[in-house]
Amino acid sequence: MMLDKLNVLGTALYMAAHPDDENTRLITYLSKDRKMYTAYLSLTRGDGGQNSIGPEIREELGMIRTQELLAARGIDGGQQFFVRAIDFGYSKTSEETFTKWGREELLSDVVWVIRKFKPDVIINRFPPNSNAGHGQHQASAILSIEAFKLAADPNAFPEQLKYVEPWQPKRIFLNTGRWWNPDITDDSDSVISVNIGAYNPVLGKSYSEIAAESRSQHKSQSFGVSSSRGYQPEYLELIDGTLAKSDLAEGIDMSWSRLGSEYSFLKEKVNRIKSKFDFRNPSGIVPDLIDLRKEIESISNEFWKKRKLGEVDVLIKACMGLYFEAVTHEKSVVPGDSVYLHVEVINRSDIPATITGLSSATLRSDTLLQRNLEENIGIELIWPAVLPDGAPYTIPYWLEKQSKGELYNVSDQNKIGQTMSEPALKVDFKIEVLGETLNYHFPVVYKWNDHIKGEQYEPLEIIPPVFVSLSEKSYVFANGGDKEITLTVKAGHDSVSGQLQLNHPEGWQSSPEKQNFKLGQKGEEQSFIFTLQPPPSASDATLEAQAVVDGKVFNRDVYVIDYPHIPVKNTYPFAQSKIVKIELDKGINTKIGYIEGAGDDVAASLAQIGYEVTMLNESNMEQTDFSQFDAIVVGIMAFNNLPYLQQYHDALLEYVNNGGNLVVQYNNIRIGMKADIPMPYPIEFTRRSSQCRVSVEDAPVEILAPNHPVMNQPNQITTPDFNGWVQERGLYFPIEWDDNYTAILSSHDPGEDPLNGGLLVAPYGKGNYVYTAYSWFRQLPAGVPGAYRIIANIISLETSSGQKQ
Repeated sequence: MMLDKLNVLGTALYMAAHPDDENTRLITYLSKDRKMYTAYLSLTRGDGGQNSIGPEIREELGMIRTQELLAARGIDGGQQFFVRAIDFGYSKTSEETFTKWGREELLSDVVWVIRKFKPDVIINRFPPNSNAGHGQHQASAILSIEAFKLAADPNAFPEQLKYVEPWQPKRIFLNTGRWWNPDITDDSDSVISVNIGAYNPVLGKSYSEIAAESRSQHKSQSFGVSSSRGYQPEYLELIDGTLAKSDLAEGIDMSWSRLGSEYSFLKEKVNRIKSKFDFRNPSGIVPDLIDLRKEIESISNEFWKKRKLGEVDVLIKACMGLYFEAVTHEKSVVPGDSVYLHVEVINRSDIPATITGLSSATLRSDTLLQRNLEENIGIELIWPAVLPDGAPYTIPYWLEKQSKGELYNVSDQNKIGQTMSEPALKVDFKIEVLGETLNYHFPVVYKWNDHIKGEQYEPLEIIPPVFVSLSEKSYVFANGGDKEITLTVKAGHDSVSGQLQLNHPEGWQSSPEKQNFKLGQKGEEQSFIFTLQPPPSASDATLEAQAVVDGKVFNRDVYVIDYPHIPVKNTYPFAQSKIVKIELDKGINTKIGYIEGAGDDVAASLAQIGYEVTMLNESNMEQTDFSQFDAIVVGIMAFNNLPYLQQYHDALLEYVNNGGNLVVQYNNIRIGMKADIPMPYPIEFTRRSSQCRVSVEDAPVEILAPNHPVMNQPNQITTPDFNGWVQERGLYFPIEWDDNYTAILSSHDPGEDPLNGGLLVAPYGKGNYVYTAYSWFRQLPAGVPGAYRIIANIISLETSSGQKQ
């Protein structure tokens, strides 16, 4: 297939808003059947969604989904691009979306990607109207359609033309289908169909089977899918550009001739190489590939020359069995450290080759060699170097700076669109094969042996000399009084010392102001206690942990993301927490059992304000006496993800009947349930998520039951308690419920009908049952004062059990 691809000079760009929006069937077909350079441009990294596999949200979730997209592209053969947009959560209109993102900024980014990738065909996943559902979906189509023509206009974003040229794609399609148009056929002049279910005998799978494997990489979204086989049409509806009657690439020259008639002979040259290829002796075509490479080097079109030289070099490496490796014995290094690289090169063919040099731009070092690579005899050497003091840290480029609203702050134009930052250290291997000089670039990695998994690799990281962290994402000061703040410092290398301090706004006071630290070994940690006193009046601000070493301030933590389906990745968030002083009465119900949901920090938030929280899980629930708790709170999507909860269905209801308060946060019936939600009385939901959520975080909230205890005891809840919410009001609201429930609150997005089911309370036996779709899992970690006051009232609901309430 790699040889077949040499004769294809065509590109296709698929475009949507999020990880999982992409049609992996079509991407697989374009890359593996049509052999086109195929890419998916996702406006966001999916950082605003929910996490089905762990606690990560926001930036860390975005990293997980970035890696899941890369895993998917590794299967379906596509490339991956992003722009600067942050997924701020569900939006129902493009107008709201652009208000948060900035239309011109993202339009510039999309134009940039088109100019850089030069697609012949663009395919949108969504239409530019309300049929797309999500406002970010609509925005992706609007931007794509506008950028389709602007990319060719030299007056549009002219600052980009220092690096790229204007580019006009041939046509742009909507990847339509029967979910939008049940009667769709390809009889219309503007609609064509492609069969993406064909079987590829070389791969031993149909494209739809490969696509299912690709889509199933979106594990953090519970998007595993089953394979399908046989004929499967995909429909493409022309939006703009030249009409295509039967094929999406109709009228597009995707042969060598697109570079000029003088290069048309390369097609036959490639065909001769293909006919000569023998899988039992793949190196037999290397002389022909070297000859082809020399011809390609004469091409004046830099875009296609670079791509085709890259393809040929990969083929040469594969056919010769060339192997390159540069490893260290350290996972991480600090600028100024000595670095010892163990370099290995081997040629597993009878083709003569010579390694002539090694170099590294980051190390500012190169080594001249003249070593013959004899067949299957490896060359190993130790390359000592010193990492320059100014070497940049291995921080994902979009997280290097604080974001600007809902856009990542990326000032380097050439980084926009990239999936990941360049590796911290790369080694360039220069070898000579049959008189032709080839350059191969490989990242420096840390290699070790796991006694179960075997040989393991992780990218080498360049890190600061110290990390600092705060123990909580937010600190809530209820009713005055100070609070102890735990600041932890961790050594990035041996023997580091300095001072620790809390950077806080005026009016807050830290005691002590500074503390000295001294760490002897890399990885060593120490924790220090500071006492923070809030100002007299209500206040919210940002607290930052800082370490001062040799006059330099270090203010980042390290967070390790480790899941079996993606590579281990680190993020380096700013060591910041929200600090907020609020007026709060949490009542006398203080003992809580908490069943953790997905991406759920609510338990820690409740502990912040003085609740005694016991985590309930599969290992301890059977032995736990529920009656000891004043309330049991169930985290988001717990019944989506925890099948063992089914056996406690009746016990949880019996707990309520006997006088307990059970608080169930939202679940998503659309993705399937692992356990039934315990309900004393029926509650009904819809599978149409757009109809049951309030995506505007400052949408008005009406108190439907102002006299109900949950709005009055122990805190009087009023309109200001709904100010300052983040991302959304709530999601997966019930649509109908039994009359035994009291609907407490009502909210809705602009122009929509009220949703009254976001907080339902029903007495049951001696206790109370609460179902709530409001997004406490976002509001409480964000330190939203009103959210704390309302959740305190929910927990404090009175019962008739005779127990402490």
